[in-house]
Amino acid sequence: MRTDRGWRRFYATGWLISLGVGAVAFAVWQAYVREVEQRAEEAERTRDETARRRAVEERLRIARELHDSLTHSISVVTVQAGVAVHLARKRGEEPTAAVLAIQEAGHDAARELRSTLDVLRRDDGADGVGLARLDTLVERVRASGVPVAVTVTGERRPLPPDVDRTAYRVVQEALTNVARHAGDASATVRLAYGPGVLTVRVDDDGRGAGRPPTPGHGLTGMHERVTALGGRLTAEPGETRGFSVAAELPLAPEARS
Repeated sequence: MRTDRGWRRFYATGWLISLGVGAVAFAVWQAYVREVEQRAEEAERTRDETARRRAVEERLRIARELHDSLTHSISVVTVQAGVAVHLARKRGEEPTAAVLAIQEAGHDAARELRSTLDVLRRDDGADGVGLARLDTLVERVRASGVPVAVTVTGERRPLPPDVDRTAYRVVQEALTNVARHAGDASATVRLAYGPGVLTVRVDDDGRGAGRPPTPGHGLTGMHERVTALGGRLTAEPGETRGFSVAAELPLAPEARS
């Protein structure tokens, strides 16, 4: 009996020791897992910080390149247009609409370039460009000789900044292409405010290419802006004449990576 009682005590002591060792091992394992997780989180933070730093450095580099390559050229164009306006008025003549349009476009380009450079340097996502400036854009295009009509359907309301900016850029690029390539043409800008989407459409009745356009920087830039917001862009010639650009922009966009 004593021997049996001794063995039971021995087994009980063994189980207690095993439980103690197991508890200590479990605690050590948990501490190890926490340490691994912390190291992984730290490594992720380090990668994110490195990526952000490189992005900032790249934005600053682009800002410097834009400033060096464009600011001087735009300033020269604006000054030359201003001189032409001044000389015409000095002779008692009224400057031509084309020269006035060049002067105004130069001033606008300089303002937009400064805004873009500020965005690249600040990275706050706000460059002051949006549909609030649509009237100014349309008047400038009209001054260049392209009749433009604007129609708005639905209830106008404040837009998310990215959507507002992208809508303006789509109209700007489309009207610029009309002025450059459509010949003797007129254009119509249509804005449709839907429950969850803003539709932007620009149509012209100029000479159509009769085939899909060759993607250039402007069209590629429009496509990238729209798809980054989860929207859809179409750009295609009309059946007989003209060209159409249409963008559907979600009003609660989710940026795609």
